[in-house]
Amino acid sequence: MNRSLTPEHLATLVGQFPRKPAYRGLRQALQELIGDGRIPLGTRLPSERAVSQTLAVSRNTVTRAYVDLVAAGFATARQGAGTYAAVPQDRQRAHQHALRSHAGAQASEGSIDLNCASTAALPGTAPAYERALERLPCYLGGDGHRPTGLPALRALIAQRYTQRGLATDPEQIMVTSGALAATAVVARALSRPGDRAMIESPVYPNVIEALRLGGARLVASPMGDALGDAGWDLDGIEATLRQTRPHLAYLIPDFQNPTGFLMSDAQRARYAAALQATRTVPLVDESLQAIALTDAPIPLPFAAHAPDAITVGSVSKLLWSGLRVGWIRAPQALMDRLIKARLQLDLGTALFDQLVVTELLDDSEVLAARREQLRQRRDALAGAIRERLPDWRFRLPAGGMTLWLQLPEGSATQLTANLETAGVHVPPGPMFSVEGGADQWLRIPYVRPEAELIEAVGRIAEVWARTPARPTARHEGARAVIL
Repeated sequence: MNRSLTPEHLATLVGQFPRKPAYRGLRQALQELIGDGRIPLGTRLPSERAVSQTLAVSRNTVTRAYVDLVAAGFATARQGAGTYAAVPQDRQRAHQHALRSHAGAQASEGSIDLNCASTAALPGTAPAYERALERLPCYLGGDGHRPTGLPALRALIAQRYTQRGLATDPEQIMVTSGALAATAVVARALSRPGDRAMIESPVYPNVIEALRLGGARLVASPMGDALGDAGWDLDGIEATLRQTRPHLAYLIPDFQNPTGFLMSDAQRARYAAALQATRTVPLVDESLQAIALTDAPIPLPFAAHAPDAITVGSVSKLLWSGLRVGWIRAPQALMDRLIKARLQLDLGTALFDQLVVTELLDDSEVLAARREQLRQRRDALAGAIRERLPDWRFRLPAGGMTLWLQLPEGSATQLTANLETAGVHVPPGPMFSVEGGADQWLRIPYVRPEAELIEAVGRIAEVWARTPARPTARHEGARAVIL
């Protein structure tokens, strides 16, 4: 099913564009919206006449803009059917090359790998392993087979949800081998190959591949302006839901990866109502929920607004990437289906790891140390970018682990290839796009020590300075860093 875009929504997305000449400004605006994923690939653009009336420009202006858009490879014209958003073939090939290149990259001596938002263990982690080892013998008399997890850990996870304002029974919790494994269990339990799954774009790339491998037909749900305040394009999300009727909707409302946005309670309530209207099951990823870097209140869990929501979480981001423990929180009525699906994938999560998490998840000192560490590293990275790359634009996120940066011009895919020669490995925007857009964006996680982050930015700035002259960017007059 092809999605369509109303002329009113297109006008909202385009906003004020250069009108000297108008056709070129409109084409540039549309190209940027398609390139960064806010107009998903395959979306039918409004008719020339409708756009002309809505934007108060001549029909010839819209016709010329559409023709140039097709010539640039950002649209296809289907006779008698309309004009549809697309991505140039060379960019699609570059995207696939970037995925293969970074997935197989080997860290050489002196290189700085910023591909993964993963952390080293904090000092309090080793003592937790020692305490867990002391508790292990009392479990060795049994078979260790617990498909839903240790009762003590399930109770602790349920208690944390209740404290956040979402009453939860331990029987609603299943412990898994990480959030990605939890997502795979939910997809297997609640969908069949060929079912549509709506997923944010840009988004965590491993989830894109996991859902595709599960047979889902992915429907892109574009985020809003990554440099604005709203975060989620709820008008576009509602339209996508009405037009595609997906079975599942995957979303990251808490410090979204990679943009860092935090969804407000009002946005959650509206989003939940739209999902309910189309009977779409929300699959909510809270892997970054606990990584708040300010003292501002955190909204209620999404499931407080959507009782049918299934939530997945993990300690791998907060505690240590080597600790592969996650969970599913679901309505009680779905637990039997989830358990059956889980047993088709694995028989349970490592018991010893669960004991370690039980020790750490209630350790306020370790959790506070992680947040303070990430806050300092975020600020060091942001300061280095302001100093060395003042034309690059970003929002300073209130939580999470990554900066989502917009280049003033040029291709992020090409830049990341050039950066490898300088020993810096950074993922380009298309890796986070469901359909290959976002080629003006980079994601840099602030998980490495401050000195490494500052060094990495210095190397990036040197490579950027040597990059050949690039076409004038549309945002030429608005290059200041946005906080």
